[in-house]
Amino acid sequence: MLSVISNLLTAFGLSSASGLNAYIPLLIVALTARFTDWIKLNPPFDVISNEWVILALVILLIIEVVVDKIPAADTLNDVIQTFIRPAAGAILFAASTSVINLHPVIAIILGLILAFGVHAVKATARPVVTASTGGLGNAFVSVGEDVISIIMSLVAIVMPILVGLIFVFIIFGFLLFRGRRRATA
Repeated sequence: MLSVISNLLTAFGLSSASGLNAYIPLLIVALTARFTDWIKLNPPFDVISNEWVILALVILLIIEVVVDKIPAADTLNDVIQTFIRPAAGAILFAASTSVINLHPVIAIILGLILAFGVHAVKATARPVVTASTGGLGNAFVSVGEDVISIIMSLVAIVMPILVGLIFVFIIFGFLLFRGRRRATA
């Protein structure tokens, strides 16, 4: 039962991280599966750890990291990533839960929803950052998003229980914010 919860929390963390940057969690999972035994990827997801897939992920990550730092180009990138980030989230959720026999359709839907939700918040906030800072804040925000994606991916793999605590904290914060907002309205 503990491994089921652990794999679900890993799936939640990796899918959420892919909403910020699709290639960071995919690359971390690929490298972890290839060089350690912390993650076991069942077929067909084991293809992620292939050296050609890893090389492609590195190239795509470099492109994403550079483009995401440039005002206006980052907005165009977010439009393109509207399809890629949820797909990455779906793949990561399904790959993480394939060892616990969660139905693949459910896993894919959950991964899509999580990654798209995070991506939607990011894509909505970025034009506001561009407008309010004249584009000067884009690179800083982008670096922050990349760091969060790296940390969330690593935490999801190494200490998945922290992912659960992070989600509880976010939900609690949201409910507290909403309650305060209603009280002042």
